[in-house]
Amino acid sequence: MTGEERQRKIESYGRAYETLVAALQEFPREIWQFRPAPDRWTIHEIVIHITDSEANSFIRCRRLIAEPGSTVMAYDENQWARGLDYHSRSTEEAVELFRWLRQSSYSLVRSLPEPVWANTIYHPENGQMTMDDWLDTYDRHIPDHVAQMRLVYADWLAQ
Repeated sequence: MTGEERQRKIESYGRAYETLVAALQEFPREIWQFRPAPDRWTIHEIVIHITDSEANSFIRCRRLIAEPGSTVMAYDENQWARGLDYHSRSTEEAVELFRWLRQSSYSLVRSLPEPVWANTIYHPENGQMTMDDWLDTYDRHIPDHVAQMRLVYADWLAQ
């Protein structure tokens, strides 16, 4: 990734909270618990997942910077949704926590010296990841889940 591409991704990454909040305004609250199919998530579950994923991202970022070469934890997102009873979690608290976690990581990565971007960690499911891989993954995370929410909404409208 070129330095210019990285800077664009960093800025996009930093705008994720605004992207998420704007997207959530598209969906009536009464449909947030609508499950389009047994194996698909509700908008409510997606919001809670986003924050749990961001908490993992927060730690992975710091491991990449401070402990390069280390192994990071993988997790079963579906088991987390069931085991942590996502439906009883507050989406307002989740969105606020997401805002704080993302802002903290954004502030950190904006100031990283160039050599740190070559650091790697090992992810049990994805293999070796560089800082650029981490940035690419988490820059896409919110837009990917907004698209998922829009599919849930389209399914709700179609019923």
